[in-house]
Amino acid sequence: MLAYIVRRLMSAAVMLLLVTLVTFGTFFWLPKLAGQTTDQIAASYAGRASTVQAIEATKQRLGLDQPVLVQYWHYLKAIAVGRDYDAGPVTDHCPAPCLGYSFRSSQPVLGTLLDRAPATASLAVGAAFLWLAGGIVTGVVSALRKGSLWDRVTMIVALGGVSLPIYFTGLVSLALFSYTWRILPGGGSYRPLTADPGMWFQALVLPWVTLAFLYAAMYARLTRAGMLETMSEDFIRTARVKGLPEAVVVTKHALRACMTPIVTVFGLDLGLLLGGAVLTENTFSIPGLGELAITSIQSGDLPMVLGVTLITAVSVVVFNLVVDLLYAVIDPRVRLG
Repeated sequence: MLAYIVRRLMSAAVMLLLVTLVTFGTFFWLPKLAGQTTDQIAASYAGRASTVQAIEATKQRLGLDQPVLVQYWHYLKAIAVGRDYDAGPVTDHCPAPCLGYSFRSSQPVLGTLLDRAPATASLAVGAAFLWLAGGIVTGVVSALRKGSLWDRVTMIVALGGVSLPIYFTGLVSLALFSYTWRILPGGGSYRPLTADPGMWFQALVLPWVTLAFLYAAMYARLTRAGMLETMSEDFIRTARVKGLPEAVVVTKHALRACMTPIVTVFGLDLGLLLGGAVLTENTFSIPGLGELAITSIQSGDLPMVLGVTLITAVSVVVFNLVVDLLYAVIDPRVRLG
């Protein structure tokens, strides 16, 4: 097991390296392939009414006059050991892991990401609890009552949940519950948990339910399909012949056997959401990593985009590793294999 974890960590490091290389090349290498000169790239970061001196200073400050691979090496080195930035009369030291400074706000990227991360984590974890519980329960009941009215209605609703985009259901829920019936606060009312727990909860109810509706629909269909296949297996018939209660047969044997694909998809979904639920945060004006990614891309803030991308990649890799380790706990057949 230890050797397996070491191998996965090494492959994860290679994957993260490739992610940063592709993202870095997209902002620095592709513009040059498109015909932009170094001065033109520097002018886009210096502002519209920039002088020749300002463009030259920006080019030197950002290292744009250096080869792309050299710039990328400086970026990786800063993550590992930190970096000194020349801010004019003084030199500012950015400790490791240093993700640089924002081109627009001149604030440390890591500090900005840590400020935005609690909002994204609150949204992702709360919605994940709802969709996992709701989706699995709905799928199990639908499989046990195959062909019933409950099964048909829930699968139709699940199909609608998978088909409808998040920005549509989000705007509809805002229009109904916030602006028409005024039951819950509208977008932009998010407050940190430590500042105002009541408003934090109220502001996240609609995003939680909206996001959970989308994912729970997919998990319900996935659970139903797995349960229908598992309930016809020989070990289920053997468990019933032994006289085990139906609840034990369903939960301990059938549901556990079909949890492997559910856990796999859950790890990917939660990892991506922790990197930023872009559409949901933008719809409900939640100041998380997803909203930060949109504004950073629009403004061409490369260090911030790289930081969000790196956090997303780390989240996905870490949760994939956790899921792989959980396989042996969930399904004994994995240990035997």
